[in-house]
Amino acid sequence: MRSHRTMVQKASRGVAVAVLVLLAGCGYAKRSDVESQLAQLRQEMQSGDEAVSTRVDQLEGRMDALERDLQALRSEFNVKIERLEGLLAFDVPVNFDFDKADLREADKPVLERFAAIVRDYYPNAVITVEGFTDPAGSRAYNEKLGKARAETVKSYLTSVGGLPADRIRTVSYGETPERLVVPGAQGPGAAGLPNRRVSLVIDYTGPEVQRLTSATN
Repeated sequence: MRSHRTMVQKASRGVAVAVLVLLAGCGYAKRSDVESQLAQLRQEMQSGDEAVSTRVDQLEGRMDALERDLQALRSEFNVKIERLEGLLAFDVPVNFDFDKADLREADKPVLERFAAIVRDYYPNAVITVEGFTDPAGSRAYNEKLGKARAETVKSYLTSVGGLPADRIRTVSYGETPERLVVPGAQGPGAAGLPNRRVSLVIDYTGPEVQRLTSATN
């Protein structure tokens, strides 16, 4: 990124300087005027270079910080992160007891860490909370249960995580077969627990956020 920027800047400088020198050589401008304009051009270019360099350093610093935070999310909470087109999908270890939509105490820290990352790096993003169930029960009932689980997580992300409610949407996939973590696993106890879950998706927007995200994948 820096090498490309440097080449463009050098080319622009060369054109500007060449035009001034050519005007002086052809008698269209006084030598003193050209020298004055060259001095001003050099000063403006130096100031521009410093501003661009500062901006690049800031962006690279944010890239490094985002990568560290995402890596911590992976290592500390066993979160799987998948990059899609314009999206980041987080497979978080947030699961539910059989026929329940209550958030378990053990699952709250990962949601708090997720919310912190969204606040720091994706403040303009839209978050989708996807709710799932195991195959036990009717399809209609499971759609309602999946929605209730997604709403529970949304409530926690807003009330404790500090995320704006109007940027979080919920959807239920219920017992959709192709989205089951363990096909067919269901019922009370640990058997169907992997299927009773939520997934979090960041729909990120804006060129800076996209560059940050691209740099970490």
